[in-house]
Amino acid sequence: MDKVKKGMSDEERLQLAAKLDNELDQFINSLEKRRYTEGWPEDRWEEEMAKHPFFMQKPPEPGEELSPLMEGLQQLKYDPAENTAQELADAYKDDGKFYMQHKKFRMAVLSYTEALNFDLTDPEYKAVLYNNRSAANFFIKNYRSSLLDALKAFELKPDYDKARWRAAQCASLLNKYEQCVSLCDQILDRDPSNNQALELRKTTLAKRASRERDARRAAQAERTKLEQQTRTMEQLRKRKIKFEEHDALTNVKRLKPRLAPLEDFMVKADSNGVLHWPTVFCYPQFLSTDFQQQLSEEYTMEEVLINMLEEPPSEDEEGIYLPHNLNVYYEDRLEGCVYKADTKKQIKDIVLEKRFYVYEGTLVFFILPKDSSHEQDFLNQKRLPLRLNQ
Repeated sequence: MDKVKKGMSDEERLQLAAKLDNELDQFINSLEKRRYTEGWPEDRWEEEMAKHPFFMQKPPEPGEELSPLMEGLQQLKYDPAENTAQELADAYKDDGKFYMQHKKFRMAVLSYTEALNFDLTDPEYKAVLYNNRSAANFFIKNYRSSLLDALKAFELKPDYDKARWRAAQCASLLNKYEQCVSLCDQILDRDPSNNQALELRKTTLAKRASRERDARRAAQAERTKLEQQTRTMEQLRKRKIKFEEHDALTNVKRLKPRLAPLEDFMVKADSNGVLHWPTVFCYPQFLSTDFQQQLSEEYTMEEVLINMLEEPPSEDEEGIYLPHNLNVYYEDRLEGCVYKADTKKQIKDIVLEKRFYVYEGTLVFFILPKDSSHEQDFLNQKRLPLRLNQ
């Protein structure tokens, strides 16, 4: 190289430089032409600037893609290698405070939880974290979690009245009456003039008394119901009433009517042992029905017709549905036959007739005008196609 330098004239050096320039130009021109994309595009520069950590006005949303610079800053903030446990806890505590201020309570719960995951030794500091998480849970109505955090807070810091008050509120909302009263008493021991605690204690005692009264009433109603069911089953067995369902006398659920107007009125025996039946009266001529929800078995069928037809069916344009002008039938569904009921008999005597079967806990009767074509058509049918209106 030294020889070349010593032996080259000025003209030769200029020629070599020109040659190198020319080769460099050729190399540059041979490169692929492409648009520079590393900067901010003109149509989105404001959007891109807003993502820059120095210019952004709100923190990134959870799951939002971060810019490389923002990601790097966050790594520095939360990097265990760059921060002590206390510094990391402080970072998450600050996050929780920020989310609380902006009513992002679920995110606040997550932030305080992260802060509590570090091995912190200061009990008062941990008490604040538990209390703050209790507040966040309270605002999203996680009252059970809020109560547990509040209890932990004043366990760590016994004079933490704010946490004790929130615990009392949560206990009341969870109907933990004894615990609420106890917490209110603790607050009042420290501050006898605390009107909030006095009012909550009073309200809680009233709620407890009301709940206990309702529980006693419900228990009494259940006892009465069971006693009545037992009395009813005894009467049904004693009379040997026949049911289509073979297990009706051993399974009380089989006595529940299926028809909507009657489903809440199961047969029952009163204190005198008189049965009251859910009953359907069908009018085959009109394909309509009447319902008696609690028909006493001591009525005669004639008395039932008089009471029920005091206002005749709206379809009876001829005015023939009068008690003395009607026959009443019941069906033996097992045989597919119908039988006329004696209207002078009481309901309890009709039910005990040989071919009378109770179906789904309900008595069913058919009403037709005497000696009418409708009655004849009804009797000519071996089985009844009529479906009861529900």
